[in-house]
Amino acid sequence: MGRYTFRLPDIGEGIAEAEVVAWHVKVGDMIAEDGRLADVMTDKATVELESPVAGKVLELAGEAGDKLAIGSPLVVIEVEGEAEADTRSPAPFVSNEVETPHTRVSTSLDTNGRREQGSKVLASPAVRARSAALGIDLGTILPASNGRIGHAELDAFLSRRQPVEKAEDKAAQKPVEKLSGAGETIRVIGLRRKIAEAMSASKLHIPHFSYVEECDVTALEALRAELNEQRGDQPKLTVLPLLIRAICRALPDYPMINARFDDAAGEVTRYNSVHLGVATQTDAGLVVPVVRDAQALTLWQLAAEITRLAAAARDGSAKPDELSGSTLSLTSLGPLGGIATTPVINRPEVAIIGPNRIVERPVYVGEAIERRKLMNISISCDHRVVDGWDAANFVQAVKARIERPLGLLA
Repeated sequence: MGRYTFRLPDIGEGIAEAEVVAWHVKVGDMIAEDGRLADVMTDKATVELESPVAGKVLELAGEAGDKLAIGSPLVVIEVEGEAEADTRSPAPFVSNEVETPHTRVSTSLDTNGRREQGSKVLASPAVRARSAALGIDLGTILPASNGRIGHAELDAFLSRRQPVEKAEDKAAQKPVEKLSGAGETIRVIGLRRKIAEAMSASKLHIPHFSYVEECDVTALEALRAELNEQRGDQPKLTVLPLLIRAICRALPDYPMINARFDDAAGEVTRYNSVHLGVATQTDAGLVVPVVRDAQALTLWQLAAEITRLAAAARDGSAKPDELSGSTLSLTSLGPLGGIATTPVINRPEVAIIGPNRIVERPVYVGEAIERRKLMNISISCDHRVVDGWDAANFVQAVKARIERPLGLLA
């Protein structure tokens, strides 16, 4: 009998680590070739991993919620045949160095822990990408006997390196006092952890401000009802496609709203295309599928695409590129929308829009009092990029189009 070590593969997104969100096996289980091993989550999507061999599960790397480095051991499986020392990288080695019979590779490090001057660093693109993401200089890592640095050498280096914690980090990691009368304790993993990390980063790095405006949507709702009566086999219109159309019509005059801010580079990129993220509630938590080129879609196309993406997000079939790359986000709780919201920006975007619940109230129209349908629109903006004046004028432009909705059909 032999031992086969299956390492966490490079999923091809340039990531350095992934989180185990679910195991489909336990120690002692027999698994078939191509059998389900585990679900792992990256920043973009959840990926199901399958076993490349058949055998008995001997070891699992951690529990659900643990983060593992790409290339580190994930599962050890007992297999038929001779023992196998699996030290292979998870992806085929492709060197971007040219090695000839006359090339001498030095494996010694100087007294500062760096490779001697003039020696080559041989590593695959996947290893180089991972080391760059971790902020590690490959020149400080002792290579294997063949002169190359693989995931195994990088893992060994990481295991020896002791993290230096700042005082504030230690304070943040102080255990929370356990109180009497507690129910259950649930570990924050998977999508819920990603949401927590994203929201924390957004509030830490972005100086938010919010603005709320009341809109009269009586005419908009009448138009929507009329369009739905005539829709035939088209999807039913909600308020969202009409609101998105109004937003897209207003954005050309306010390009600072449809933008992304690169903190590291200190650059703001404004977009002509509107790739609109639509926040969608799922059983696992909030995800934001993206309606591509929303400015080019008809009302019916918008309705169909919103419905399709929401269904894909809820059943887990949404592709990674359907869950990333938005330039502006829209979040709505529908009938539960409340009076006003102060949504958190979907970093690295610079704004997020939140329509609220439609209510009926008596309103003065000239000298008369009429029954009107009203809805508040909220916007949160990154004050490093968007001024309050711009945000207020943008919302007023959206309001004007909503209150005179026939222009949205042009």
